Amino acid sequence: MAKAPLHNQLDKASLRDHLEQDGRPRTTLSLYRYAKVANPPFLRNHLFTVWSALGVLGRIYVSGEGINAQLSLPTEEMDAFRKSLEDINWLQGVRLNIAIEGNDKSFLKLIIKVRDKIVADGLNDDGFDVTDCGQHVSAAEFNALANASDTVIVDMRNHYESEVGHFKGAVLPASGTFREEIREVESLLEDKKDENILLYCTGGIRCEKASAYLKHKGFPNVHQLEGGIIEYARQVRDQGLENRFRGVNFVFDERMAERVSDDVVAECHLCGEASDAVTNCANAACNVLMVQCPKCAASMSGTCGAECQDFIALSEEEQKDRRAGFKSQRRTLRQPEKARIAKGD
Repeated sequence: MAKAPLHNQLDKASLRDHLEQDGRPRTTLSLYRYAKVANPPFLRNHLFTVWSALGVLGRIYVSGEGINAQLSLPTEEMDAFRKSLEDINWLQGVRLNIAIEGNDKSFLKLIIKVRDKIVADGLNDDGFDVTDCGQHVSAAEFNALANASDTVIVDMRNHYESEVGHFKGAVLPASGTFREEIREVESLLEDKKDENILLYCTGGIRCEKASAYLKHKGFPNVHQLEGGIIEYARQVRDQGLENRFRGVNFVFDERMAERVSDDVVAECHLCGEASDAVTNCANAACNVLMVQCPKCAASMSGTCGAECQDFIALSEEEQKDRRAGFKSQRRTLRQPEKARIAKGD
């Protein structure tokens, strides 16, 4: 009997059709854990085999330092999925961050890749103890620390993530990658080593590494939001706490963002109207990330500008001929020049 392939073999349209036909309710979640992994390729193939059988879809990175996973699966398979984690010693008891807003089409296929690191940070991990991280705090503890005068709240996400949603009073770095941001944050906090440093990110993984690095660099009072924004939103809802987060939580899947509060803290990159609708340019050759209001999305056909609008108006054959020479010069449509402080009201 031929073995099942260990990678996806369908195109995007077929994947969407397959998901539609399946029809089962799905749960979107994320998980991570730093650990010493002896054989990442073996782990990758094992997970692909087991999770494919359960209907898991998502983007998973494994490396010698652990696992970082964003995925969805049929809700009815949650118990089997948990068991697949418990069967791996170093994944026993791992936190599952359930998405704030459910979406049955958050992922279309299963991708599991072996990487040098589970998050690209540019750090030499041999130079410090990555397990000596900051103190984990709950939503209630986060709020209490955030209200203290000697606390500095730092968003450890990229600028295009914090643009559409962030905590009140947080430092919002201008970096577009985590690798750049760690160095930027170290510089921004240079004269604040005696203060409480309170880090947060989407699900916690970036804070895990950043807090350990800051402690190594001489910051003694580093705290991190346990479970990130995702777990914070759940605890705020379940415990009736004050919600200090404003806007939407940027996510790296088909949803693009999930709403945490009714506040709109961003604006359309094209017209400046209040909006937090995150999208990619409809010209796949450009694919620039932007905030675009419904009005501009309609008038610009979902593109970032006239050049891309003209491009998608061409026939498929013409687009194909010209696509090789069409490359976006920007990762995002708008790039801040420097870090800013989120409004505290």
